[in-house]
Amino acid sequence: MKIAIGSDHGGYEMKEIIIDYLKDKGHDICDFGTKVCESVDYPVYGKRVAEAVAAGQHDLGILICGTGVGISIAANKVAGIRAVVCSEPYSAKLSRQHNNANILALGARVIAPDLAKMIIDEFLAAEFEGGRHQKRIDMLSEIEREQAASNTH
Repeated sequence: MKIAIGSDHGGYEMKEIIIDYLKDKGHDICDFGTKVCESVDYPVYGKRVAEAVAAGQHDLGILICGTGVGISIAANKVAGIRAVVCSEPYSAKLSRQHNNANILALGARVIAPDLAKMIIDEFLAAEFEGGRHQKRIDMLSEIEREQAASNTH
């Protein structure tokens, strides 16, 4: 699987651990930064990963900041992105199965690396179930289209 990954300074160390973990599992990883521990702005990295996933350049994305919240908000500003913050594996699994989430956000100050790996495993292994859930995804896409249309006027 081709996975885009990014973090701010708060998630940098965990990002490096996760990159190694995913490469060991045979995934193709593209690191969108940051490459430093010094303070950086999470919206930059959330947007980079989200744009790459939305464009179809990567199958899924993983974002990491202190809580996962800020960077997921940034990613969700990009049309076509459904980024979720998960702190346990069950929500990660259901976010893929029911919400067709395409980016997983993690909080490096909230969960330990071993738990992050379990969450990632569930996220990557799950598949969108479609069916009754597709109607809701279509509704989300309609909201995005309405917002885009209202922004052009």
